[in-house]
Amino acid sequence: MRTVGLFVVQTFYLWLFYAGGNLIASFIPFPIPGNVVGMVLLFAALCLGLVKIEQLQVASSFLLKHLTFFFIPLAVGLMNWGELFMEHSVTIGVSIVASAFLTLMGVALLTLLGKRRLS
Repeated sequence: MRTVGLFVVQTFYLWLFYAGGNLIASFIPFPIPGNVVGMVLLFAALCLGLVKIEQLQVASSFLLKHLTFFFIPLAVGLMNWGELFMEHSVTIGVSIVASAFLTLMGVALLTLLGKRRLS
């Protein structure tokens, strides 16, 4: 019973970060999703020591363990768009490859810059 109570309380804490992120995102003039802002807030709180990992361990472990279930509705919804994907498969493929390449190059550049600063 104690674990269930911890799960509920910790899930509420995670939801507070999500809700705070949505609130902040509504005031930002850039199109940044609220859940991304909430994750940045949670990361900052963890880095600053305002929140300890142990305070969220039960809920976060459960959610991570069952993460694949959150993508099932998305995957089922995408099945309805098969014809559109086939029609634009080249464009979609090029954009996926280009975005992956640009992301890898960006990470490599940031890693090199960070390594030079630390050396």
